[in-house]
Amino acid sequence: MNYLKTAILLAGLTALFMGVGYLIGGQAGATIAFLVAAGMNLFSYWNADRMVLSMTGAQEVDARTAPEFYAMVQELAGRAGLPMPRVYIVDDPQPNAFATGRNPQNAAVAATTGLLNMLSREEIAGVMAHELAHVKNHDTLIMTITATIAGAISMLAQFGMFFGGGHRENNGGGLGIVGTLAMVILAPIAAMLVQMAISRTREYAADRMGAQICGRPIWLASALAKIDNAAHQIPNEAAERNPAVAHMFIINPLSGARMDNLFTTHPATENRIAALQRLAAEMGGGAGGGLAGAAPGGARPSRPVGVRPAAGPWSGGGPRRGPWG
Repeated sequence: MNYLKTAILLAGLTALFMGVGYLIGGQAGATIAFLVAAGMNLFSYWNADRMVLSMTGAQEVDARTAPEFYAMVQELAGRAGLPMPRVYIVDDPQPNAFATGRNPQNAAVAATTGLLNMLSREEIAGVMAHELAHVKNHDTLIMTITATIAGAISMLAQFGMFFGGGHRENNGGGLGIVGTLAMVILAPIAAMLVQMAISRTREYAADRMGAQICGRPIWLASALAKIDNAAHQIPNEAAERNPAVAHMFIINPLSGARMDNLFTTHPATENRIAALQRLAAEMGGGAGGGLAGAAPGGARPSRPVGVRPAAGPWSGGGPRRGPWG
């Protein structure tokens, strides 16, 4: 059902894009709009991951510089049947995480230092399983295409205002001032609503698959509650500077994120937690193949991944060296 809903929403977004192009320039305008969208999507397909990682200041880590975290992602990727993604850490106190990349073979997952230091091992496993679910579902590509088309609609609407509101052969006189203003205002809003609806749909699907990958839905539910609480108290500077990447995080990282459900990129956290609790009941209280080294029964361990006696989570031993060695 989630895939069908996503396909319908994407089709609607594309139709809106073509419609705006037609109103501006007739059939030629719609064709140009389609070609512009295709070009922008192609550029995004090849470059989106590098752009996002650069905007967030993510630094790549490996088995030497982040042994615990890297091994966790490696195990989860194996459980998901995915190739090992590149692993990144973002030096930011807000607990959060995201995934990017055009396909599973070129994927990357990232977690903030806040996530590694504030959450338990089990909760971090739930979060990273959620991000790997996005990779497995090709959600990073879907959301890249969605964001590209939505941005192109806004651009076309502005062009319509600049060029006077549409082609003159349509009903004998273009859109007129009122029609142009309506298009400039309503088309971007409609595109934004569809984009956000797609994002919310993909989050629910990734929650479910992520819970199945890590084996215990309650781990992810607990993590979502903690991240949501912290996200509204601790600012994410990278996301505040680049709000276009906010939809990629597991929880909206923007400090002003509490708006009406229709205008949010993420489902309400309490609804996501409720869905995970229902899934846990279906799976027998969350039982299943848990992560290696996790506390029995999903209990909270004595320390999070981000704390190790006499050594940091990113070093193999000796004095604490920091998140990037």
